[in-house]
Order: sequence, then structure tokens, then C-alpha cells
Amino acid sequence: MKHKRFFHLNSLRLQLLSRSLLVILSLLMLIGVFQYVFMKQFIYTNKIRSIEDQIHLIPDDVWKHDIETSQNVKKSRPMVYFPGVNITFINQKITSLRLAKDPHHSYFPKLSASAYKQVMKNSNQPDNTTSLIKKIDGHQEQVIVLKPIIFDGEIQGVIQINTPTESLKDLLIRQMLIFLMLSLTAMTIAFFVFSSVLKQTLIPLFTTTKKVEHINAGSLHDRLPVNQGQIEMDRLSLSINEMLERLEKAFKAETEAKEQMRRFVADASHELRTPLTSIHGFLEVLLRGASSNPEQLNDALKSMYGESKRLRKLIQDLLLLAQLDQLPPFQKECCFVDELILDMKPQLILLAGNRNVLFDFPSRLPSEINKDQFKQVILNLFSNAVQHTNPNTGVIQVIGKTNEKELSLTIQDNGHGIPQENLPHLFERFYKADASRSRAYGGAGLGLAISASIIELHGGKIRVESKLNAGTAFEIVLPLT
Repeated sequence: MKHKRFFHLNSLRLQLLSRSLLVILSLLMLIGVFQYVFMKQFIYTNKIRSIEDQIHLIPDDVWKHDIETSQNVKKSRPMVYFPGVNITFINQKITSLRLAKDPHHSYFPKLSASAYKQVMKNSNQPDNTTSLIKKIDGHQEQVIVLKPIIFDGEIQGVIQINTPTESLKDLLIRQMLIFLMLSLTAMTIAFFVFSSVLKQTLIPLFTTTKKVEHINAGSLHDRLPVNQGQIEMDRLSLSINEMLERLEKAFKAETEAKEQMRRFVADASHELRTPLTSIHGFLEVLLRGASSNPEQLNDALKSMYGESKRLRKLIQDLLLLAQLDQLPPFQKECCFVDELILDMKPQLILLAGNRNVLFDFPSRLPSEINKDQFKQVILNLFSNAVQHTNPNTGVIQVIGKTNEKELSLTIQDNGHGIPQENLPHLFERFYKADASRSRAYGGAGLGLAISASIIELHGGKIRVESKLNAGTAFEIVLPLT
């Protein structure tokens, strides 16, 4: 299975390996081309310089002796002999005379008369040799060196030395074969070495891939390692971990939202069913004949009216919560919260009945709020305090204070308090710590949830502290303007 993955065409490891080897191969080929060009030039130039150096070492008198010896076969043998070359003398009449022959390659390339005459003209120059590499009349390519010969004070002609380039090409080919073998050896070694190195280098990627596959199977709580020794992979793992963190939170939030919606629908259905059941029961009683009895008719109508008020209040609260869930833009304005509450003082005192209400604002409370929504929060909290305090001995305090960054508004009572296990659930929808008392006052457990949503939309927060038989305090915290 590992081999299949490695040799799969879409494998990153195979693509990196093949492309890296292709780059190395391209570089070796480029080096080979340059080596061929430079080595060819070096070998040919070195051969020409070797012949030229040998020509310069021979005095003209020696050349004269060899020319005369070649013209008269009865004289001694030539003194000049270069192995592997042909030596020819071309006089001023462009007549050639062979001075020495290579037994294996005796071909004599004859140049044009103008070429020989041009060499004779350059006889006065310090370096008066002429070299060229030429292929004449379809014969084998030759290295040709020309040197003008002077004796008795006059130019006598040109010495031509030529040798085929076959041996030079053989040497060049041997060198290139050696380079090719070394290149193939290097490619083979590079394949195994780079494959092993690449495997080690890609371990963080393989680890990340396996971890992501495991996470994709449903383990959103797992996280990728972020200290694998590769900056890029560590940054990628860190980004994926942050994304997984957000996904996990979103998934949990969605699950909680679905659960809250399920509970909300169930609780709303239950709360709506109760007044509807009461109204339906009274209507059945009236239809059975109770409508003819004025006293029973009046009691039934009063009860149905009370239940319809509860039903209307519940529907209004549900609609308000739905609007708050959509985060509508609040029309807020800068004002003093203490002035707003003091304007509500007559309404709050009337709502408190015989209870003692105290207002304590040692400093001004400036903030940016929506007055209507904030008034509803104050009424909800104040009504909650009224419901849970004694009608005659109850004391409700409204206290405001500020610090450098925020203001605090506390509504505190001396009621019977709330058990500690109920405090975390107070702001949940349809939650009632005392169901019988809430039902008696017509509450459905939405007031505190609405208050918390409104304060959150103002950029603030709401807290609660309570002790049994000592009282409860709701604190609203808002940013200062």
C-alpha cells in the first residue's frame, strides 16, 4: 500500500522526487554540453600548440636539409620526423613535396594557392605560423599548421603539417563517456539519497494528513501538532487548529441552539396551552348552560379575561425575544441613567405598593442607551424584586455607581432569596425558580431572558447574587460614554 501511494502519479513525494531529479538531469546535460564544447576547444587547441611548438624548435637549416634530401633520394634520410603527422613542403610555384608520411593516414589536404601565398606574405611576423581545422573534398577532417620557410635570405615556400582529428575525437568521446557514467552514477545515488531525505522531510506533512483524516472521521476535539520542526507546517497546523477550534465552538453552539430551540418550542407550547386550555374549559362550561347564570357568567368572563391577558403578554414577550435574537440595530442616545430612573420613580413606587423603595445615586451615570428598551429592563427587574419580597416589610434599593470605564446599576431586595443551584439558570427562557409564585403573578419565565438580551445588545452584562432569607441583587454593568 505504501509503494502504491509512493508511485501514484498524484503523489506529492513522487512529484517532488521526479521534478528534483529532472532538474539535476537538466543541469548535468547542460554541464555536459558546456564540457563538450570547452573540452573540444581545449583538445584541438592543445594539439595545434603542440605542433606549433615543435615547428618553432626546428631551425630553417634543418628544413633545408630535409627538402634537399626529399628532392634527391640518394642522400641521407630526413632529419625531421613527427609521429602521426604528414609533412609537406609547398614552394613558391605551389608545387608540393612530401617530406614525411603517416603510414596510417597519408592524406595530404591541398589548400588554395592564395592561402599558401598569404602565409608567405606573413613570413616577417614574429609568430608566423597559421593554424586551421578543415575538411576538404569530403575527406576526413584535418588539423593543418602552416609555416613559411626562409633560407639563403629568401622565402622558399611553406611547410604544411597535417594530422586527422579522428584521434582527438576518440579522446573527446572517451571523456564524454566517462562524464556520462559519472552522471548516471550520481543520478542513481541522488535517487536513493533524495528519496530517503524527502521521506524524512515529508513526515510532518504525512502526520498532518493522517491527523486531518482522523479529525474528518468525527474527532473535532483532536488537534494537530505545532512543533514539528518546519515553520510552514507549524503555521499550517496552527491555522488548522484555530479553524477546528472555531468549528468545534460553532458545532457546540449549533447543538446548544437546536436544544434550546427544542426546549423553547416545548416550553412555549406548554405556556400557550395552559391559558388556551383554561379559556376552552370556561367556554365549554358556558355552552353547557352556565351563560344563563349571571354569577357563573361573570366569573367565567373574568377568568377568561385574565387568561387572555397572560396569553397576550406571553405572545408579546415571544415576539420581543425573536426580534432581539435577530440583533436589530438599536436607536441609542446619550443620556443619564440616573435621570431616566428618577423619571420612572412614581411608576416604580406605585408598583412597589407598601414596600419601601430607596434610590441611591452618589454620582451621575452617563451612558448611550435605548430609553424604551432600558426602561423595560428596569421594570422587569423591579417587578421581579416586588414579587419576591414581603408586601409590608419589603425593601427595594436602586443603587448606581461608576468607575473609570463603566457604570453599575444594582436593584437589590430583602426577599426570601434564590437557591444557589438555580442562579446559573435564571436567564434561561421559561426558567422559573418558583413555578407556583410565577404562575400566581402571571409570569412565564421570559422577563429575565429578555432583560439579559437587551443588556447584551447594549454592550453590557447583567449579574445576580442571592442568599436565602437575605435577599437578591441584580447588577447591570454598562460602558460609560
